[in-house]
Amino acid sequence: MCMENCGPRFQSLVVKKDFCKDKLVKLLNPRYNLPIDMQEKILSFIMTWARGFPGPVDVSEVKEVYLELLKKGVEFPSSDTSRGEPKTSSQPSTKSSPSSANAPKQPSLPLPTGPTLLLTPDQIGKLYSELDMAKTNVRVMSSILRENVPGSENPDDMNLLQKLYKTCRMMQERIMDLLATVENEDVIVELIQVNEDLNDVLLGHER
Repeated sequence: MCMENCGPRFQSLVVKKDFCKDKLVKLLNPRYNLPIDMQEKILSFIMTWARGFPGPVDVSEVKEVYLELLKKGVEFPSSDTSRGEPKTSSQPSTKSSPSSANAPKQPSLPLPTGPTLLLTPDQIGKLYSELDMAKTNVRVMSSILRENVPGSENPDDMNLLQKLYKTCRMMQERIMDLLATVENEDVIVELIQVNEDLNDVLLGHER
């Protein structure tokens, strides 16, 4: 991406809200009828820039734009797509079936919703435990998707995959609620990362 080859001064200008929100996000309005691939490219840029650049580039404004879009329910492209990585066809694997893994963990974050809130250390600990469960579900789901090809699926794997899909979808909805209320910056960063992982695997299943 050309942004990575530009200096901090140029990068700092591009990640300002008056460009990201007032120029790029504005193009996503349905009245402009922008092609889907162009919309996904814009969303990919915003997601990538929100992660930051090497050096003294303040990305707080583009990160704010990214969070606003997440809270509105905007679905971002998978991180593989945003990096421009080629899709590869899955190959049958001789590894043991992941269907023997634990049943999908059900999200149960006992955290209040509504007005913005600052989580206590105990609440953060519980939240991180639930996010760890979500990461485990993502890994198992990714493994199933890699090891099963259309036409030769393992029925047990497919049954577990459907359960994982429902659980991960519920977890993603819960994360979106938390992103709209939580104020702890470190927690927000972790929520964004897990949300991206969930988004990648859910899109992989839907494809």
